Amino acid sequence: MAQLMQNPLSIHKSPLQVRIPALSSVKSLQWRPPKPRQKLRINKISAVLETGKSPVLSEPEIANNNNNGSSKGLIVKKSAAMAPSVIEVDSVTEADLKENGFRSTKRTKLVCTIGPASCSFEQLEALAMEGMNMARINMCHGTRDWHHNVIRSVRKLNEEKGYAVAVMMDTEGAEIHMGDLGGAASVKAEDGEVWTFSVRAFNGSLPPHTIQVNYDGFAEDVKVGDELVVDGGMVRFEVIEKQGPDVKCQCTDPGLLLPRANLTFWRQGRLVRERNAMLPTISSKDWLDIDFGIAEGVDFIAISFVKSAEVIKHLKSYIAARSRDSDIGVIAKIESIDSLKNLEDIIKSSDGAMVARGDLGAQIPLEQVPSVQQHVVQLCRQLNKPVIVASQLLESMIEYPIPTRAEVADVTEAVRQRADALMLSGESAMGQFPEKALAVLRSVSLRIEYWCREEKKHESMYLPDIATSLSDSVSEAICNSAAHMANNLEVDAIFVYTRQGSMGSLLSRCRPDCPIFAFTSSTSVRRRMNLQWGLIPFRLDLSDDMESNINRTFALLKARGMIKSGDLVIAVSDMLQSIQVMKVP
Repeated sequence: MAQLMQNPLSIHKSPLQVRIPALSSVKSLQWRPPKPRQKLRINKISAVLETGKSPVLSEPEIANNNNNGSSKGLIVKKSAAMAPSVIEVDSVTEADLKENGFRSTKRTKLVCTIGPASCSFEQLEALAMEGMNMARINMCHGTRDWHHNVIRSVRKLNEEKGYAVAVMMDTEGAEIHMGDLGGAASVKAEDGEVWTFSVRAFNGSLPPHTIQVNYDGFAEDVKVGDELVVDGGMVRFEVIEKQGPDVKCQCTDPGLLLPRANLTFWRQGRLVRERNAMLPTISSKDWLDIDFGIAEGVDFIAISFVKSAEVIKHLKSYIAARSRDSDIGVIAKIESIDSLKNLEDIIKSSDGAMVARGDLGAQIPLEQVPSVQQHVVQLCRQLNKPVIVASQLLESMIEYPIPTRAEVADVTEAVRQRADALMLSGESAMGQFPEKALAVLRSVSLRIEYWCREEKKHESMYLPDIATSLSDSVSEAICNSAAHMANNLEVDAIFVYTRQGSMGSLLSRCRPDCPIFAFTSSTSVRRRMNLQWGLIPFRLDLSDDMESNINRTFALLKARGMIKSGDLVIAVSDMLQSIQVMKVP
């Protein structure tokens, strides 16, 4: 080990001895906008270790191997006692590190809703090239066969191209929804038009200006004079007449009606929610969709309109009983008043949260949405749960090739709040410019992250202790110390070796200035870590020998040109609960 490291700093369970290495000066960085992604079909990148003498290649050996013309990866000689090992990393990560360096890699993760505009393999690959970290499938739309094909395409993309794109299945929820508009992709409601909202079942096509409602008690609950709000305020109607199962409404705010859009109704300026509160959080359709998601092996299941932590706990026990060989995370969507009343308990019991601002803005005053967003983001970070900011980030790009300046400012604020991920909805699902919308998210995120680091604009946040055992307390202390040291020493990267991803998550929570290289032997853990801020997940067969893991990592990453001799690295591990500071040999 002494031959590998120069001036190590190690912390073990023995009495603490600290020796700070002499550091070379750190070169200042200049911002460069990210280069446009080339539309290339790039093979999966891997590097293979085989028998030989030295675990770390010298520069001539690396050059010789890199010049041999092989496209299947580098052969690195190592001792016969070690079995061959493979490291998996995608081309986007490699290109970012080579072109922009450590500190210009993207920290904020990007989620894309998949729809008709983005569901082919080629379209998914283009989104992955632009930086998509997770694909969202919305069970409000499409058939299970359609969603199955999307999931299969994402998995194929990961297997063939080396990506770690996770899949999140979003349930419909038991709130009041419109029907599917008779198969139409959208319908325009004009000012003053009279529409019929009905709970009747129609044979054949729907009559003109008629919308089905999924809630049988709808006609009984609404009153003449109530305001009917569609999809968080995208269209508004006033109830003018009730005729048995039909409710006649006049359009007061024109707009585009989308299939299965959420409906709320207001009376004298107040949300009418008594009946909604009686509906189950998870409907019978949702349970069938959840069974489908478990069978497909999705990485996350997002639950709509969560009212209490008990719903999350019940679902997690249900998943555990039916999916013993996989680990599916549960994301709580914060989009109702009930969610806000029980916010901390809901987040504690979940594996992450989503600020669904569209539906949330239909239940609370609009001016409260920004402060609620900031509160949820901060609480999730304190509780070590990834958080996604969603809804209408770049809404205008559904129709136009560039966003409004106000939308860019909105994205900027979410990045400055240090949310784990930003999500596109209609922009990527049915918009005319899904790749351009994702490119805007990526470029704005990169620029604001860089600005915050250089200008020290991010605010320090108190992170309370969250460990529940001595072992967890040690891991938490190591990660807090590693992040603090990384900022003070201006290291190039933190390397974390983790089997279940827990230590990677703790490091992400600290939001260090440098990127976090997270190495795990589990493909599913690698995908799940791809949702968390700052983590660059790699798959590597880990051994119990920390020195061996570090040796192999240095050799493989140097061979790909992703690190170089002299780079300063902090290495931590949840296997030995250790921390080391070293320069790459």
